[in-house]
Amino acid sequence: MASAYGKWLRERREAAGLTQQELADATIMSRTHIAHVEAGRRVPSKEDAQRLDRALNTDVLSKFRPGEDGAVADYFEAARLLEQQATMIREFALSCVPGILQTPRYARAALGVSFPPRSEEEQAAFIAGRLERAKILDDPATPVVWAVLDESVLRRRVGGPAVMAEQLERLVHLVETERVRVHVLPFGLGVHPLLQGMLSLMWFEDQPPAAYSEGVSIGRMHDSPAVVERLQGAYDLALSDALPLTESLALLRATAKDYGHHD
Repeated sequence: MASAYGKWLRERREAAGLTQQELADATIMSRTHIAHVEAGRRVPSKEDAQRLDRALNTDVLSKFRPGEDGAVADYFEAARLLEQQATMIREFALSCVPGILQTPRYARAALGVSFPPRSEEEQAAFIAGRLERAKILDDPATPVVWAVLDESVLRRRVGGPAVMAEQLERLVHLVETERVRVHVLPFGLGVHPLLQGMLSLMWFEDQPPAAYSEGVSIGRMHDSPAVVERLQGAYDLALSDALPLTESLALLRATAKDYGHHD
């Protein structure tokens, strides 16, 4: 969908007789961002799309509907598309296991509570979308994935003990097979620089790194090099305070075993 949007945008820009730089100036965006959108590597935010509408005298939002190949929250669509292109992903999770690492039962439980309640069809579409994202781990090497988890991710009983035991065993398997690195930020640490919410950092072969942060019903892509660098620094600082890989793995195993005993 992003490539179709980019092609449409390029055609409209050229029909208007504008260069990428001229369109960037008219929309208060960078030429690089316009180029990424036209190449299908970026999805514009709603605000960017509205500025493009005004500059090109079009109604792009009526032609562009994100999430057609698996439901996700609208604000996450740009991050989902970039996630599929990334060569390295570094995740931080404060309360739930990151989406690409979730088991089907965990995903079903995590997505099962919403307001207003979703219909069964909507619920099934969101679950399918999340599991589709997890397929990027089917490749044995790319993307490289690291995850820093607040200890609350391990302790919060999403779906009950059996679901949690299965989920943590999945993380153990991913670590043991060296597909994913997982580091835990223990409760005893107290505060750390990522306490405000979820963060995903992404690197690519042919474009600058990007970041995505999320809170309650809101998510934001970050393309600004200065902002991305600051978020990378916060992640690195939190990672330096996390448990080493071997200790994190031991904690995952022990916690999974505890949940198994409750089943």
